[in-house]
Amino acid sequence: MSGQDPAAAFRIEAGELLDTTEQALLDLTHRLDSRDLIDTVFRGMHTLKGSGAMFGFDALAGFTHHCESAFDRVRKGQVQATEELVAVTLSAMDHMRALVECNAGDLEAESAAILKRLQAALSASPAPVHDAGIAPSTSQLSGDHDGDELPGGPWNVHFRLPVEAMANGTNPLVLLDELRDLGATRVAAITQDIPALDQLDPMQCHMAWDIELPTTVARDAIEDVFIFVMDEMELVIERSEQTLPAEIDGAADAVTTENGSAVVPQLLPGSAEPAGNRPAKAASESVRVPAERLDLLMDRVGELVIVQSRLAQLASAGISGPTGELALRSISEEVERLANELRDTMMVLRMVPIASLFGRFRRLVHDLARETGKTIDLVTDGESTEIDKTVSERLADPIVHLIRNACDHGLETKDERLAAGKSPEGQIRLSARQTGGEVLIKIEDDGRGMDRERVRAKAEACGLVQAGQVLSDAELLQMIFEPGFSTAAQVTNLSGRGVGMDVVKRTIEGLRGQIDLTSEPGKGSIITLRIPLTLAIIDGLLVRVGCGNYVIPLSAVEECIELSLETDIRSRGRSMIQLRERLVPFLRLRELFSTGTRPDPFQKIVVITSGGERVGLVVDQIIGSHQTVIKSMSSLHRSIPSFSGATILGDGGVALILDVVQLVALGQNREERLRAAG
Repeated sequence: MSGQDPAAAFRIEAGELLDTTEQALLDLTHRLDSRDLIDTVFRGMHTLKGSGAMFGFDALAGFTHHCESAFDRVRKGQVQATEELVAVTLSAMDHMRALVECNAGDLEAESAAILKRLQAALSASPAPVHDAGIAPSTSQLSGDHDGDELPGGPWNVHFRLPVEAMANGTNPLVLLDELRDLGATRVAAITQDIPALDQLDPMQCHMAWDIELPTTVARDAIEDVFIFVMDEMELVIERSEQTLPAEIDGAADAVTTENGSAVVPQLLPGSAEPAGNRPAKAASESVRVPAERLDLLMDRVGELVIVQSRLAQLASAGISGPTGELALRSISEEVERLANELRDTMMVLRMVPIASLFGRFRRLVHDLARETGKTIDLVTDGESTEIDKTVSERLADPIVHLIRNACDHGLETKDERLAAGKSPEGQIRLSARQTGGEVLIKIEDDGRGMDRERVRAKAEACGLVQAGQVLSDAELLQMIFEPGFSTAAQVTNLSGRGVGMDVVKRTIEGLRGQIDLTSEPGKGSIITLRIPLTLAIIDGLLVRVGCGNYVIPLSAVEECIELSLETDIRSRGRSMIQLRERLVPFLRLRELFSTGTRPDPFQKIVVITSGGERVGLVVDQIIGSHQTVIKSMSSLHRSIPSFSGATILGDGGVALILDVVQLVALGQNREERLRAAG
């Protein structure tokens, strides 16, 4: 018995379908006359309604039916698409998500309110303009379609399904039955592409069909038959007075071909419904993986099996002499290579394009623009950049806070922008790029920028800084991430309570990342998130301090230099070294960790960087690079500063992973105190 929960499987597919339909609605906001987008919205709702009814989500199916009918009227040219209609439909999409999650009838009042708004939007829609109305789609159909819905046949219909159609669950006989219900009088099955019997794959569809339909059938009714498969198939609908030679058989299980033979297409179990109406994913959380990446993983596993066989043979024969040791060393090197390749392959399997994250914010910006009365354009760049799926999911909420803050505080109103000589439309730009083992995500706006005096006054009022205390520009701007900090003049639905930006900082630091802020008055602000590609495995530099081993993330290491005993003694009191005409503070980890050991005669300084700032870490020995599998700290040790995790070494020992962000901040604070004292 399968453990798959059909309702859970439907929820996963419905979520994807709602996302796709929502993106089409957002595009439709800017292209209200796009027939392709209107068709996409209609097909999405049609599929959701059918699937919901199939899996027992009756409240969802009933509600979606009304929305589908509204867009059917738009699709048929009875009403025009308007911004208000799209806005109401987006609200309806939110309600559909709620119905998918709870599938309860206790949302009837909300359903009725939304449907009332939908009806009002349809009533307010202007009458269609027939001369320059919605243009018919030409991407899937060919033939002399003049855009009207009146019967104009008889029709000749030619269609050919993709070769893999039946394997994907599409039943050609269902399509033919629906055409027969419309009044099909003739059908001819085109069979010349069917391969020889010894080469025939019964799961593939090699046939095409020509059908004649009477005058009383509207073209839209024919298109509706193929609505779920239209994007991938060959379909031609044209008027013709010609009749086709073969007559359709009344039986549903056979179609007469041109040469008189009967062909019975083979159907998959449970394939009576179109493919779009059935769940395609497992009920558990999943990641879409390209087939070539799975092939690569399979190749690596195959090589590992071969090496394991060699090792077993060597063990059974016994290891003796130089030859045996050489063979064992060879196998060890091969296992190390395969382990590295398997690690890299598995990390890639969890990677998803950041476009899946950025796509969520189009709706957010659309709603914020309507709520604030501002005109806001969202621009994205670097959407093909890949990031770990877990990291992507944990980034969603912080970026929502940052975008809301930029729209509310950063961007000016239309009148303010015009008075400042700017375009009336504000812009939010999301960009991503990979650099080393990090992904840099930038949230930029072209608004008013940060008011330093206002930030300073608020920081002093909150007791975060003392009056007259010297702060760098970066330190001053970082004050907005302190708990309870807000410069909003009044509390609104968007901001003003001082909750959100401190959560952003904690979340980013919880991902072992960091957040940087730059702002230019009158030109806007840029927030940069530096996020590790993955949370599971990192390249590290293994070092020894006293009797303990520690790992420094290799992506943060800039260089390693030697610290002689004389330099160490001379720098007491001012822990600074000169590195290429620049003073760099350094921390003696032996003292910071209270090891109680004497320093080695030839200590090393590992120079690390974070957020453009550099700090040196004094260690006793640099052991070498280390592939670090990150283990979380226990609840008792999680609050200890300077450490972000732990890893297990090859000998079974434990090494703590240093928190680069905290150590750099500690080193910079010490430098500031030394400068103030000097």
